[in-house]
Amino acid sequence: MNTAQPFSQLIRTASRAQHEEAESSGFLGAMLGGRHGVEAYARYTQQLRFVYRALEERAGVLRDDPVAGPFVRPELLRLSALDRDLAHLRGPGRPADAAPLPATEEYAARIAECARDWPAGYVAHHYTRYLGDLSGGRIIRDAAERTWGFDRGGDGVRFYVFDAIPNPAAFKRAYRARLDALPVDDLEKRRVVEECRRAFAYNTALLRDLEREFPATARAL
Repeated sequence: MNTAQPFSQLIRTASRAQHEEAESSGFLGAMLGGRHGVEAYARYTQQLRFVYRALEERAGVLRDDPVAGPFVRPELLRLSALDRDLAHLRGPGRPADAAPLPATEEYAARIAECARDWPAGYVAHHYTRYLGDLSGGRIIRDAAERTWGFDRGGDGVRFYVFDAIPNPAAFKRAYRARLDALPVDDLEKRRVVEECRRAFAYNTALLRDLEREFPATARAL
């Protein structure tokens, strides 16, 4: 472990390859490029709900944990926004939890396991999801509004709207400072880095499942 390098920078550097692999997903590229219909976007949103339910189910318990607690912030919570988006996309009479993909189920199960048994591992998943959505979610939001005509920042894209974070850049700096101050030893930090890589791999597997369901050659509806 390079103790001269801030831990937040180490995580980012060590997981860069896995992060870039997730970002280069054929499914995301086709969706952002308008080559998929809104059903693909709805299906993606539905899978995210499983992931965020796993992240947020034990958030109240973890708020008092010395390792995970500093990262559990109410302004980040996404589950209610996802429910609102899905009600808009699917209609209020259709269940939000229908049909998880196999990769989604495995991803959510791992998050739940960490939330229950390993707070530092939970931090790894928290970081890869929330900071990723805060940083890159605007790209998906803009594409969804443009492609499917959602109201700007309205139902359908509320997941990507962090109303309670007026200054995302400052929030991310503070978040990274908490990572740098993570109260664990070097061995545990190595495990957290590996879990970050694992989190990105889970996300990539989820996107690959979606790509099989919605081939990149599909035309937008």
